[in-house]
Formats: sequence, C-alpha cells, structure tokens
Amino acid sequence: MLRRFREHTTQLFEKHGIKNVAYWTPTDEPLKGKTLIYIIAHSSREAAARNWKAFSADPEWQSVRDKSEANGKIVEKIDSTYLA
Repeated sequence: MLRRFREHTTQLFEKHGIKNVAYWTPTDEPLKGKTLIYIIAHSSREAAARNWKAFSADPEWQSVRDKSEANGKIVEKIDSTYLA
C-alpha cells in the first residue's frame, strides 16, 4: 500500500486536483502495519466529488490498482471524513 501511494497514487491525486497534505502510519497495534491515515484537500466539496470521479475513472489508476492487487485486495475499507 505504501509503495503504491509513494510511486503512483500521490501523483495521480495531484493530476486530478487532489492536494496531498499529510500521511501517517500508526506505530501501535492493532493498526500498525495495516493502516494508512492521510489528509488531502480539495477546493470545495463539489470539487471533491468531481476529483474523486475523475481519479477513479483514470485508466492509469485502474491499471496501478489492478497490478498491486494481483494477489488479492490490499485495502479492506476506506473511511472518509470531510473537515472544515
């Protein structure tokens, strides 16, 4: 997961108007080694919807995701929270 973000996802976020702000990994169990927490920014809530739609539909993202999950899913769940 970290490699996918480092080598692909962060650049694809920027390509689609999603600003990378900060990334963390927990140091304690039970989340250690299996959780990525990050903050990204959009110009508005409406822009967020457009940006995510474009990102999700990007053939490069789909290829990267599929290759990284060739041996099984690497994302169990995604929790999203909007902040102001």
